[in-house]
Amino acid sequence: MEGASLRVICGPTAAGKSAIATDLAAEYGATIVSADSRQVYRGFDIGTAKPSRELRSRVPHCGIDTADPVERYSAARWAGEADRWIGEAERSGRAPLIVGGTGLYIRSLVEPFAESPVLDTVRRERLAAELGGKSIAELRRWCEALDRPRAHLGRTQLLRSIETALLSGTRLSDAHARARTAPSRARWGRARYLVVDAGETSADRIARRAREMFDGGWVEEVSALMQNVPADAPAWKSAGYTAVRALAEGKLDLSSAVEKVIIETRQYAKRQRTWFRHQLPADTVTRLDPGGSPAQQRAAVREWWEKSE
Repeated sequence: MEGASLRVICGPTAAGKSAIATDLAAEYGATIVSADSRQVYRGFDIGTAKPSRELRSRVPHCGIDTADPVERYSAARWAGEADRWIGEAERSGRAPLIVGGTGLYIRSLVEPFAESPVLDTVRRERLAAELGGKSIAELRRWCEALDRPRAHLGRTQLLRSIETALLSGTRLSDAHARARTAPSRARWGRARYLVVDAGETSADRIARRAREMFDGGWVEEVSALMQNVPADAPAWKSAGYTAVRALAEGKLDLSSAVEKVIIETRQYAKRQRTWFRHQLPADTVTRLDPGGSPAQQRAAVREWWEKSE
């Protein structure tokens, strides 16, 4: 694959990425590498919309069920493992196809990854307690003083920027700048993206999929997981699982839980849409509205695939 483009299908949740990728993989003999930060966790199946075992038996998938729910699974770890999966696909004569909605995972694979400084755990916990009650406006003011290039980001990134600057004396923005100018470790020429986005119909697609998940046994899945997975395990951070746990514990009724899941997933999709709109090089992106006619969609997808040769 030396010098060839790496094909990436990405976009917000519930847009229809998986169905498009599966059809392509079956037609062109590809291996799907999942770029989904929640599908890595074993046992968390319905709420993360994992492809079924039957589908995975027909089309090879990597990046699914690779970590225990209590593990902290980083973008750097995923990128290293994805690089190995890509190599295995190539050696078996199959084209690798990256598919998912976790933008940081995708970036960590196609760009050199900026290693964050290791921070003292005790000092970090004390600082987190100090910053935890501050509004996002206050955090932005702190970040403007400590690491201005990152002051526009969301709460989690602001907190990470502030703690890194205060506890290590270095700025994350500087580390990221050094990474961007470092030689890429990727073996391919560049990534080419098919961004699948349902646009105005996204809200309806999310609501429909959420109800299908509840009908498909999501509450039963969560009830079983609660018997063995600690409440603070990283896997529980997957969108919607907090509301379903509350339902399983009798703290929410079904209607309220469904509505909370829909709202949370819409908010997540909005963040993803913003990321993919602003973080990918425009000349490498093909955009696809999955609401078009099936014939037009198939033609557009095949054209994208063949132009990525």
